[in-house]
Formats: sequence, structure tokens, C-alpha cells
Amino acid sequence: MSPEALERFRRQVSELEGAARVPRMRDCVQHGRVSTWVHCVRVAKAAVGMAEALHLRVSERELVRAALLHDYFLYDWHEPGHTAHATMHPVFALEKAREDFNLSPLEENAIAAHMWPLPPTRIPASAEAWLICAADKWCSLAETLWMR
Repeated sequence: MSPEALERFRRQVSELEGAARVPRMRDCVQHGRVSTWVHCVRVAKAAVGMAEALHLRVSERELVRAALLHDYFLYDWHEPGHTAHATMHPVFALEKAREDFNLSPLEENAIAAHMWPLPPTRIPASAEAWLICAADKWCSLAETLWMR
């Protein structure tokens, strides 16, 4: 990521990191010992880096916001009772994000579709959504295999 892009990224992250219920994401474990907040920041950074590397024209602000909120479900999915987490957490994340933020249609789709192909009916509809989907899979794999 270029120095200019990194500075923009940091500003965009700082806009959300203390907003609404976002601080609760620091208390939820996502993969291994990685919090949901750290995971979402990694996904956002990876998605911005991919867009830059591929010279894609994207809405960087919407890309970062959607990536930071893609796992805004605000519960510990490791606790009993969350058996459908893999397919349902995007719906819960979108529901909570809608309660706390004004989302664009692009952001809503990116949050809802980030687990594609689970389920196959929620399909990423923009470059931003596809980037988040890919970045989420890469970061999840890295956190699960190498950051325990």
C-alpha cells in the first residue's frame, strides 16, 4: 500500500474505531486469539491493498467501511447456540450495522455477501464486495492456520 493510501486508510479506520458499538468488537474472538476488530482491520487493509495492486477503481471509503463492518455481529460465535454462524453472521452483521450507521447499498451488499459462496444466493455485486470476500478468506485462513 502506498504511503498516501496508508494515511487515508488510517483516517478511515479512526472514523469508525470508537463509533457506536464498534469497541465491543475488540472483546469478541474471531479466529484463534484474533479479535473481530483486528480481523476486520486486516481485511480492510488487504482489500485496499488488492484494489491498489490491481489498479481497480473503487470507492475506497465504502470499501474500508464495509470491510470494517463485515463481521459486526457483536457476539462470541464460539459459545453454544451459534450453530449457523458461518451462513448467518453476515445477516446479523448487516442488521447491527444498519442500526448504528447509514450504509450505502454497496456497503450493505458487501457486508451481506462477504461469505459467498455460503450461501450461494448472497452474491457480491461490486468490485468492493468481491475484494472484501477475497480478503476475508485470505485473512481468515492466515489467522486460523498461523496466528493461534
